[in-house]
Amino acid sequence: MTVTEQLSALSSILARGELHSLFQPIVMLSERRILGYEALTRGPSNSTLHSPISLFAVARQGGRLSELELACRENACRRFSQQALPGKLFLNVSPESLLEASHPPGRTLGMLQRYGIAPQDVVIELTEQTPTDDFGLLYKALHHYRDMGFSIALDDLGAGYSSLRLWSELRPDYVKIDRHFIDGIHQDAVKREFVGSMLQMAKASRATVIAEGIELAEELSVLVDMGVDLVQGYLLARPQENPVQDARLMLPKAEGPSPSLNEDNADLSALLNRQAAVSHDTPTARVLEAFRQQANLNSVAVLDEHQRPCGIVHRHSLSEALLKPFATELFARKPISRLMSEDFLAVEQNQSLQQVSRLLTSRARQRIEEDFIITCNGSYVGLGRLIDVLKLITEMKIQQARYANPLTLLPGNVPIQQCLARLLQQGRESVICYVDIDSFKPFNDIYGYARGDEVLLCLAQCLNDRIDPSRDFVGHIGGDDFLMVLGPDDWQKRLQTLLDDFQNQCRRFYRAEHLEAGCFIALNRQGLRQEFPLLSLSIGVVHLRQEACGRIDANQLADLASQAKHYAKEVIGASVHCIDTLPDTAPLRPHLFRQCP
Repeated sequence: MTVTEQLSALSSILARGELHSLFQPIVMLSERRILGYEALTRGPSNSTLHSPISLFAVARQGGRLSELELACRENACRRFSQQALPGKLFLNVSPESLLEASHPPGRTLGMLQRYGIAPQDVVIELTEQTPTDDFGLLYKALHHYRDMGFSIALDDLGAGYSSLRLWSELRPDYVKIDRHFIDGIHQDAVKREFVGSMLQMAKASRATVIAEGIELAEELSVLVDMGVDLVQGYLLARPQENPVQDARLMLPKAEGPSPSLNEDNADLSALLNRQAAVSHDTPTARVLEAFRQQANLNSVAVLDEHQRPCGIVHRHSLSEALLKPFATELFARKPISRLMSEDFLAVEQNQSLQQVSRLLTSRARQRIEEDFIITCNGSYVGLGRLIDVLKLITEMKIQQARYANPLTLLPGNVPIQQCLARLLQQGRESVICYVDIDSFKPFNDIYGYARGDEVLLCLAQCLNDRIDPSRDFVGHIGGDDFLMVLGPDDWQKRLQTLLDDFQNQCRRFYRAEHLEAGCFIALNRQGLRQEFPLLSLSIGVVHLRQEACGRIDANQLADLASQAKHYAKEVIGASVHCIDTLPDTAPLRPHLFRQCP
């Protein structure tokens, strides 16, 4: 496309108002809420100027940058107001447009008044693409915005031509660290040093840091450890025309809805895109218009008269079908059922990521950019993306490996703490079991640490045999201490089976004389010879009721389980002691369990 054609396309877009505003949330982790949304602009999906890079490059070349930015701002304010989005609106502004002689003063304040948005709820986000020479004029322009109540943000810190000088002279309220420094920060000590320095400068200048471009859970974890509280990126949410308005719906990727970091029991809630579907008799022209208006729309589900999926339309397939001669005229008024694909995958929302991944990867014709349909009891609820499923599974695998116990490969203390926190957050009735091996230290002294490791691996296997991966959890605290989370139904029976199974499995580890005597002699903690019984389990149990979830936190829950374990250890041999979080609960079976007074 020639320069003349590009400028003509830009003129057409501006004249027809064909700009689309997408919104990407900025999340405050400490309060688990949305601070605001950055407004991002796209051109028409069927245009060569769909990309913002191309769109703004042409406007800059044609001297219409200020005009384009005002149109973007107008569209963003209108859509922000229509959706009543919470928090602040971050508007991108280039310094060069502010410095243009044609830039009309007061237009932004006027459009905010039209749409009922307070200046205090707007952040002017300065995006530097070309060198800025006239700092004095820029300083004056931005303080004009400040005087009207706007906040100022400096975008892409570390990537611009003069961003450090802009930071020093303009003293913005927010600084956004360029994604170059965020990408792979968990694996790059130099990037961590750069970000650490930026955090120190922000503290000195009283600016608030926003880390953008976060795509991996490991990146988020490192940034949280470094003290970053405001975050933005694909890990939390992609830019959308109708964005999520509840931060808690975005955070499950770091703190998922399941009690463990395991793709076998993580459902599809975190990946669900509640995209509107169309009926099978919808005219093709209307579906084509939906793709044209929504730049980030990849697929549309097609439903029958019972609101059940009967097909799917992918953007690339529809485009290919309508490229044929006279195809648009031929199919425009025909029902979309004529062009929809009946070869689609529909999965239930409560299916695990592991199950869905197997279904998706077993489909030879499934393209990685295509969507699949998510249903609830057979009825349509939304769409999901194959690439997001694979990405989330990969993130879970990495996090499991990062925090796993090196001997048993079971989740360690970080996932255990996350599991307990999620139980309380969800208000789920559960049974938390602190499992400890009796006589393990003297056994190690007699038989050696290699044999002791075999015992720990044996217990890990026994614990895994007792859990249902779709709803339970097992982790390794350290040494001979383990933790299980079970459902509230048949836990007594499962613990009784665990006690018996472990003692039977351990018979192969003893010498014949110890097995025959039912004990062995070793030095106690005071250095005196003492007779110890054979290995057994002491299990401290906390029966967590829904009513108690709002009264305690994860640390208190772990302390209760530890207390219950200490009570169980007072009994010689295998024992279970239960602390019920409802004090008026009837006693459990006295021959196996002792109830805490």
